[in-house]
Amino acid sequence: MTASFRLDRLLSNMGYGSRREVQAMVRYGGVTLDGKTLTEADMKVAVAPDLSDRMTVEGARLDPPPGLLLMLHKPLGVTCSHKESGSLVYDLLPRRWRAREPAISTVGRLDKETTGLLLLTDDGSLLHRIISPRNHVAKRYRATLARPLQGDEAARFASGELMLEGEDKPLAPAVLEPLSATTAWLTVTEGRYHQVRRMFAAVGNHVEALHRDRVGALDLPADLEPGRHRLLGPAEIEAVFG
Repeated sequence: MTASFRLDRLLSNMGYGSRREVQAMVRYGGVTLDGKTLTEADMKVAVAPDLSDRMTVEGARLDPPPGLLLMLHKPLGVTCSHKESGSLVYDLLPRRWRAREPAISTVGRLDKETTGLLLLTDDGSLLHRIISPRNHVAKRYRATLARPLQGDEAARFASGELMLEGEDKPLAPAVLEPLSATTAWLTVTEGRYHQVRRMFAAVGNHVEALHRDRVGALDLPADLEPGRHRLLGPAEIEAVFG
């Protein structure tokens, strides 16, 4: 069922200004829908998936409506946080998007020194569906290691018995695919704190560089440059669970 909202509430929640500012913008003819200028800020608008194609605000296409899922190519040195100092992933989004309500949040985290595919959404139920351990959403990382692989890591990671330091529950089985003596793909279905780095530490190695290229069956496109983002469509959203 498509939800409907008052026009002024919808645009205010999407970061276009306060309710009063949006009401003024409507009075001055700044909002159109299906080519017609809207004049009533309290009119109800159905938030359909194609609303961005049908509505303009001050001559520009409407931002993605609520319920979005983005992929972002996270660069090195950027933090997945709203509060920490330094460069934040949210600084890579349009300024107006940072004022949206509900807020756009990362789906899990990549640490500051990890690059690659990061998902962001304003849909709380979708976020929890992706990160829930019950759904076993796989995440693939390319790890560059300080020391050569010893040869037994794949079996240890796949055993379901590997313990991380300071924890009392073994890890779920994970898949290691060596690419060279010091590089490998590692696919995990959990999201424990610094999990991939700690897994290699548990077998006597150190991760020097880490890059995530896949979540579920969704791959990071080769043409999506670091720091850039893209809105995902329904098929891509379902690929996350593939």
